[in-house]
Amino acid sequence: MKQQEAYSTFIKEEAKALGFLSCGIAKAGFLEEEAPRLEQWLRQGRHGEMHYMENHFDKRLDPTKLVPGAKSVVSLLLNYHSPEKQSDPTAPKISTYAFGQDYHKVIKDKLYLLLARIRDRIGEVDGRVFVDSAPVMDKAWAAKAGLGWVGKNTNLIAKQVGSFFFIAEMILDLELAYDLPVADHCGSCTACIDACPTQALTAPYQIDGSKCISYATIELKNAIPDHFKGKMDGWMFGCDVCQTVCPWNRFSTPHNETAFAPKAELLELKRQDWEELTEETFKRVFQKSAVKRTKYSGLTRNIRFLKEEG
Repeated sequence: MKQQEAYSTFIKEEAKALGFLSCGIAKAGFLEEEAPRLEQWLRQGRHGEMHYMENHFDKRLDPTKLVPGAKSVVSLLLNYHSPEKQSDPTAPKISTYAFGQDYHKVIKDKLYLLLARIRDRIGEVDGRVFVDSAPVMDKAWAAKAGLGWVGKNTNLIAKQVGSFFFIAEMILDLELAYDLPVADHCGSCTACIDACPTQALTAPYQIDGSKCISYATIELKNAIPDHFKGKMDGWMFGCDVCQTVCPWNRFSTPHNETAFAPKAELLELKRQDWEELTEETFKRVFQKSAVKRTKYSGLTRNIRFLKEEG
């Protein structure tokens, strides 16, 4: 047990040295509580056209199917909170997580470094790293690892830091010392539910993904449905409303990850610039950005939709 604790301490210290906000560890196994909830959510069609959510149901709930012999799920948080704002308050808005470089690459580079350091220290360790790109229920694992609780807005919230962070995982075939979950501290607050522009938060701890502005502006490949008209709150890529109104985010501090710093041009573009956006400008401004995921055609579709709704 002492060795497992020493290994866990080492992993957490190295994670901190690499810039991660926090690190927690849970025992790998089947997510019994999440299984019926996920099944019902899918059956109700709350995932909209995110058909990939239906795939790999077993893998999504059991990390040992992703890494044979998995013993531990190491969850990590990386801060992306930015106090910077787009200069034109009438310009179409971008979620702050997409201000800088694509988080997938930034975080994966850190995770591979961490895995290399673990192997240098401990020896042969089999494992895989994940950043929002595989069937891993990251919020569930982070909560199990004591990094926060899943709030009424269905985001992971941490008492000391809020919720403006990315979640990543390492699934390892290494026995470690495990952390305990923390209590839910949402209390009687319903700020996120009350503020959601599209009523996507249908009840505390429940979200209809197909009604979410982030879904409409990023995941949805077809035309944005009419029921979003007049409810987009000016968002052209993602939405931060349910996080911005969360009282716990008063504890958020600015990130210190240089890769997440926004390009000056992105912040300075005026409303008219966005409405006249060319593919050349799109490629330049979003060269290494997660916004590339929606493509030029997708972003201009979103901007047109905002313009049409006035």
